[in-house]
Amino acid sequence: MTILTETKDGPLVLSPDQVEEIGRTLDEMRDRIVADLGERDRQYIYDIIKAQRGFEIAGRGLMYLGFLPPFWLAGVAALSVSKILDNMEIGHNVMHGQYDWMREPGLNSRVFEWDNVCPGDQWKHSHNYMHHTFTNIHGRDRDIGYGVLRIDEGQDWHPYYLGNPLYAFLLMVFFEWGVMMHDLEADNIVKGKRSWSDLKPLIKGQLRKSGRQVLKDYVAFPLLTGPLFLSTLAGNATANLVRNVWAYSIIFCGHFPSGVQTFTEEETAEETRGEWYVRQMLGSANISGSPLFHIMSGNLSHQIEHHLFPDLPANRYPQIAPEVRALCEKFGLPYNTGPLGKQIGSVWAKIFQLALPPQVQESRLAKFLPAALRKQPAAGVIVMRQQSPTEAGV
Repeated sequence: MTILTETKDGPLVLSPDQVEEIGRTLDEMRDRIVADLGERDRQYIYDIIKAQRGFEIAGRGLMYLGFLPPFWLAGVAALSVSKILDNMEIGHNVMHGQYDWMREPGLNSRVFEWDNVCPGDQWKHSHNYMHHTFTNIHGRDRDIGYGVLRIDEGQDWHPYYLGNPLYAFLLMVFFEWGVMMHDLEADNIVKGKRSWSDLKPLIKGQLRKSGRQVLKDYVAFPLLTGPLFLSTLAGNATANLVRNVWAYSIIFCGHFPSGVQTFTEEETAEETRGEWYVRQMLGSANISGSPLFHIMSGNLSHQIEHHLFPDLPANRYPQIAPEVRALCEKFGLPYNTGPLGKQIGSVWAKIFQLALPPQVQESRLAKFLPAALRKQPAAGVIVMRQQSPTEAGV
């Protein structure tokens, strides 16, 4: 694997032995955590589920007093927390198989469904398989730009991308719907790489799932509050908006801030286990914060650890994060982390910057972007492979 970006001191060179040592260390770390899974982790997810249900009940109940602004705001806040916990710390993590070891029917990744318009099985294909297997590989990982954004310089510029900031804003506001449509690969339909007939099973599942969600949030629960129908409808819509903006922000901060690297299929061909680990560390970023912040992010604030071990219970990521960081420091690898404000500012700076044609990006943006938000050079790593006799000309 060869990563061609450079640091200010030039590229970092890792030998095959060093890469495999990284792989062995991380494998041992994973094995240690798996062997230690038990009551602590079981109680953690039960406590989160209990809290999520409590916030939902409180939010639904407060909507009956929605004619009083303080109660309406409190109801929206409770529902927002409920939806964030359901999507981030419960749904996302359960569908990764993080709690399959418990053999709890309600926490089985194969059948679990979340409070979201996207069917779980489609999300698991686009996210668990495509994204986590081919993380940040151009042409394989469709999360690079989600088919609508230019979020990396490796994507060719087109006049369409002048609308980059608008597309990003709309994706943020309607994020659950964007996630639902992700597996349709609309851009490939436009390019003629996929036919409409391929989409029939997907659309059928999406209509079924989104129909239930719309009925629940925008018809059934508002009707239950009688004359407060419109107030409850607005409250539910606001809670969904809050969840969408929060989920978008956490996910984009974990994947697209300055310093995160992308790769080509050629660079990652015949990748070893150790090289896969290195790619995960270079292709993701963390967000620093309090324990409560990490819970509300589904522990995706530890995106580096999540990409290394997507099927380990996310509550273990804070435990192993110092070890992963120390491993990066040992081998000179970057450990991309920072507060939410810094990371999200970096993401939006890239969105605006990459909307412009490459030849005008630097000259135009340098005039009005703060230095901290300008494009930063990505850390460079070159993994040196041993040549075969044929390659060496022997």
